[in-house]
Amino acid sequence: MADSHHADAALARELADAAGAHLLELRRSGLEGADLRKEGDRTSHTLLMERLADARPGDAVLSEEGADGAARLSAERVWIIDPLDGTREYGETERSDWAVHVALWQRGHLAAGAVALPARGTTFGTDRPAAILSPRHGSHRLRLAVSRTRPPSFVVALADQLGAELVPMGSAGVKATAVLTDEVDAYVHAGGQYEWDSAAPVAVCAAAGLHTSRIDGSALQYNQPDPLLPDVLICRPEVTSTILPAIHEVLQEAPSR
Repeated sequence: MADSHHADAALARELADAAGAHLLELRRSGLEGADLRKEGDRTSHTLLMERLADARPGDAVLSEEGADGAARLSAERVWIIDPLDGTREYGETERSDWAVHVALWQRGHLAAGAVALPARGTTFGTDRPAAILSPRHGSHRLRLAVSRTRPPSFVVALADQLGAELVPMGSAGVKATAVLTDEVDAYVHAGGQYEWDSAAPVAVCAAAGLHTSRIDGSALQYNQPDPLLPDVLICRPEVTSTILPAIHEVLQEAPSR
C-alpha cells in the first residue's frame, strides 16, 4: 500500500510538472490576453486527461475544465485537478502567481497531491512534503494571503479583527503554498470555491503539518455530489487557536457589518 501511495504521489508531481511545462511553452507562442488564457485552460486540461487515461485508466477525474458526471461518486479513486489555477494571472505574462493543481481522492480522503508553480520553477508535492515550519517567534502581525483583485469582505473584516496584514496574491495554489514558504501565516478564503481550487493545496499543506479545515474548523470533504466547497482555512498550527475564534467573531458580527 505504501508503494502505491508513493507511486500516486510521484505521478501527481509528474502530471503537474508536465502541465506546467506546457503552459510555459504556450506563453512563448505569441498568444496574449484572453486567447492565451482560453488556450491555457483547454490544452492543460487535455494534457492531464490524456496522461491520466494512460497512467490510471480505471480512475475517475473531476476537472474544472471538464464535464462532471455521477460516475465519480461511486468510484474509489478520483483525481481532482485544476489545469490552470489563476487563469487571470497566467494571461498577464509578467506574473508568476499561477499554478497547476493535481490531487487524488481515495476512499474518503486526499491520498496524494501536487501544486506546481511553473513560472517560479517550484512544485510542492506529497511525495516530498515540505519541512515543518519552526514556530513563529516575535510579535509581528499575522499575515493573511488574499486575492489581489477581489479580496472578500469577510477576510478584510477578519484582518481588522486580528490586526493582521493582508498580502495580495494570485491563485489559490500560490496563496496556500505561501504559508509553506513563510510569506504568510494563513490563507483564509470564504468567497466561494470548488473542490479543484483547494484539493491539491490542502493535500500538500496537510502533508507538511499545516492546519487545514473549513473556516468553522470542520473537516474538508471532497468528491461530493456538488463540487462547491466555498471556504477553506490553511494556517500554521500555532496560530489556529487565534484565527478560528476570530473567524467565529467575524461571522457572528456579519449581519451588522
